[in-house]
Amino acid sequence: MDGKQAMDDGLTVLAGQLGHDLRNAGQSLATAESCTGGWVAQVLTSIPGSSRWFERGFVTYSNLSKREMLGVRAGILARSGAVSEQTARAMAEGALARSRADFALAITGIAGPEGGTPEKPVGTVCFAWAGRQRPTLSVTRHFPGDREAVRRQSVVAALEGLRSYYSARE
Repeated sequence: MDGKQAMDDGLTVLAGQLGHDLRNAGQSLATAESCTGGWVAQVLTSIPGSSRWFERGFVTYSNLSKREMLGVRAGILARSGAVSEQTARAMAEGALARSRADFALAITGIAGPEGGTPEKPVGTVCFAWAGRQRPTLSVTRHFPGDREAVRRQSVVAALEGLRSYYSARE
């Protein structure tokens, strides 16, 4: 088994564990993705029975779609940029507001190979996790590798972050 297959298997296990926890608690999840292009939703919906706990996914690649579908304010995008914790937080909160889910996660970043700047180099990815009546959390990470590696690592980080956020809910 190569490293890529091992990581894919790990994603499936992680998604299954998260789904099990959500299903047992009668709760659901929505996703808001930019640089991962729906990869998190694909991993989650590969789990049999995921319709019981995966509510919906938004793929908002352009700034316009972030504004139209998730309600991200133009001022946030103008001030902070699409790749920022502020935008990730607004995406997660927008996904929660525009769904019936109990929790939401958001990802926005620069997967490369182009698009990086000295302030936000390729591999910069911002995450946020939101829950009903809970404070939204966000973080910025920097991942090495090519476009696929950055995106894959982002999916793992989003799911692991959600699992931590979810388990800390009590």
